Amino acid sequence: MSASDLGRVSRGVSGTHPSAVIAGLGTCLPVTAIDNASLPDDLDTSDEWIRTRTGIRSRRRLTPELSVLDLACEAARNALRSAGTDTVGGLVFATTTPERPCPAAAPEIAYRIGQGRIPAFDIAAVCSGFLYALASAGALITAGITDSVLVVAAEAYSRVVDPTDRSTAVLFGDGAGAVVLRAGPADEPGALLAYDLGSDGEGADLIRIPGPREQPTGDRWFAMAGRKVYLQAIEQMAHSTLRVVKDCGWSPESLDLLVPHQANARIVEALTRRLGLPPERVACELARTGNTAAASIPLALAGALATHTLAPGARTALTAFGGGLSWASTALTWPQLTAVSSEL
Repeated sequence: MSASDLGRVSRGVSGTHPSAVIAGLGTCLPVTAIDNASLPDDLDTSDEWIRTRTGIRSRRRLTPELSVLDLACEAARNALRSAGTDTVGGLVFATTTPERPCPAAAPEIAYRIGQGRIPAFDIAAVCSGFLYALASAGALITAGITDSVLVVAAEAYSRVVDPTDRSTAVLFGDGAGAVVLRAGPADEPGALLAYDLGSDGEGADLIRIPGPREQPTGDRWFAMAGRKVYLQAIEQMAHSTLRVVKDCGWSPESLDLLVPHQANARIVEALTRRLGLPPERVACELARTGNTAAASIPLALAGALATHTLAPGARTALTAFGGGLSWASTALTWPQLTAVSSEL
């Protein structure tokens, strides 16, 4: 094992074992849209500056009376509707912006959407959270612990970003996405064919929200070392994507759609060039949602379906990079399904 492989796990799914199959997709965005021109004047920025550097034209923000759990529950219900089912056997919730640090939110989400006392837990892997949750939920299914899991990702970064910090305030938006996984054969469309997970704690301070011990007084805002994160994100998502593509027996050129974490347009464009893919084979929802952290991949999937960029049978790779530092990828052949989306 090389030094670059330390701390990562890559796994292809054998056709002789049950696999986790995506059977439904749901999303939810806050109804309140904040375009670039509506951002506060004291940010000392402009619509042109933001668009040319990030690709973002607008982002959604939760109103004060709503919570990240409201978003999560609505996306979860939509995913159940998309899958045509009322029940699941487990729930995994990915977020880094919970309403409270304790207890975990997943049991409350399960209760609020009528799923009773199913096993439910949270995952905090920042922008990689959705893919870490997919891998965890898939493991529950392939291990025979349950035959279906609801994976939910929801974020309210508007609650943790300093509204006066131009480097972060223009990037982030709020939103939620969810998928239903069920057991099925590995050769069925929608089956998660390979996973790649990795982390590097040496860069733990590059993306962070200070804790009370680090900052005992004052506001504890989200902070990010932008340039260092930019370089790491491109490097790790490229390598991770190549690993899952190889595990599937595919070539990068054979991918029909790459769905990366929606961090900013420059990262997406650099990753696209690194993998040798044309822009039309990369999903990008940044313009209307901004960076929604763990929720960005399911939101990008729904956007790709709405614009007919993603179709049944498409060879699809999902990849993300986030705090930790952490990264993850998975690959599948896209199934026949209709996403259900709503606003709150």
